[in-house]
Amino acid sequence: MTIIIGLGNPGKKFENTRHNVGFLVVDKIASNFQFSIFNFQSKFNAEISEGKITDEKIVLVKPQTFMNESGKAVKKIIKNTPLDNLIIIHDDIDLPVGKIKIVKDRGSAGHKGVESIIQNIGNKNLIRIRIGIAGQKDVAAKNVVLKKFLPEEQKMIDDAVQKTVRAISLLINESLDKVMNEYN
Repeated sequence: MTIIIGLGNPGKKFENTRHNVGFLVVDKIASNFQFSIFNFQSKFNAEISEGKITDEKIVLVKPQTFMNESGKAVKKIIKNTPLDNLIIIHDDIDLPVGKIKIVKDRGSAGHKGVESIIQNIGNKNLIRIRIGIAGQKDVAAKNVVLKKFLPEEQKMIDDAVQKTVRAISLLINESLDKVMNEYN
């Protein structure tokens, strides 16, 4: 079993904002592979969907904590699950819009949601897929993450979401090194 957690903020106010790109990816996986409808599970404070990619059972998760508290929900969800069976998908202000980067065993680089996860479960064997949301350098996160994508950026994000879904599908069946070589 693999658990895939897309990070974002709950509520209509935050839909389609840059910070919610993790939610966009898990929604696309659920749609592409005909997973169950997302249902809120209060014991995890998260929306959960289940299905399969090839023969691998996959659990998709959208924590309903706010981004900075993501680690609390993740800790409850992964109880007794090895971290190498966990993939975190999140936005990254340090990457250009639409760029994806797969990393393992890395620090948070200032991302508050990732920082919360690392504080709650550590980062040894933690696989993350970072999706670029900033088109310019040296911008303050608070001035970017809660904004929607510009029309000219939306196509790049849609492509990045599709590319991430393909990378995850490959990751289910191939080695991390092979997937990193192909997508990084």
